[in-house]
Amino acid sequence: MSGILRFEDWSDPVPPAEREVVSRLPEDDGGRPPLLFVPGLGHGAWAFAEHWLAHAAGRGFPAYAVTPRPGGDLRAQAHDVVQVAASLPRQTVLIGHGTGGRVVARALGRYPARAAVLVAPLLDGWAALGAALRSNPTGTVPALFGRRLKFSARQLFGPELPAEEAAAHLERVGARPAAGLLARDELPAPVGGPPTLVVGSPDDRVVPRAALDRAAARYGGAPLLFPGMGHYLMLEPGWAEPIDAILDWLDKELPR
Repeated sequence: MSGILRFEDWSDPVPPAEREVVSRLPEDDGGRPPLLFVPGLGHGAWAFAEHWLAHAAGRGFPAYAVTPRPGGDLRAQAHDVVQVAASLPRQTVLIGHGTGGRVVARALGRYPARAAVLVAPLLDGWAALGAALRSNPTGTVPALFGRRLKFSARQLFGPELPAEEAAAHLERVGARPAAGLLARDELPAPVGGPPTLVVGSPDDRVVPRAALDRAAARYGGAPLLFPGMGHYLMLEPGWAEPIDAILDWLDKELPR
């Protein structure tokens, strides 16, 4: 299934790029829709490969995660998501985390997803930047001048994650904000009106609770919340609870 071609796609096409795609597939293909996980700023497919991909495959869902092209802007990253989703064997569920939620929201304007899940989504980049400045000013201010964004364990993880695990993850996290990912602009209406779920934590220091409420209201619902967890729900000690809730929701919304 292909995406929708827009004027800018052929007048100013996104240049080709290598895309890392990691997958975990179920032992038996029961016809469930593929899941495509889209990471946000500072991390790649590895963040989902830690726990969520294998867990989803264990419950019968073909699970894939794509690493965005380095330095790609919002349009380029959404293009990559559409291209990968269109290459999968069936109509795909798009699942974006953090700024990856913004990329998915953009991709939904071109790709008729089977469903969508926005995990701790950063749909309003300016609000996210304000939260980052409050919780981690030392690591955030340099990024305003084109330098590397440095996160802190307190900013990204809940208190239950052991310090050594948080430190190991932080060694793999960090980026320079790409154009458009932290901007404020109008996101397109999803093609085909797919069911959309917003998931997050009221204790997230990156995405405030009010932002979760606004994101969920945009798609006609209320957020599914997991108190006590940090921004990286998929790396927390209780990582199984949110992914199981997401898969339960998909089973309900997309009966076989």
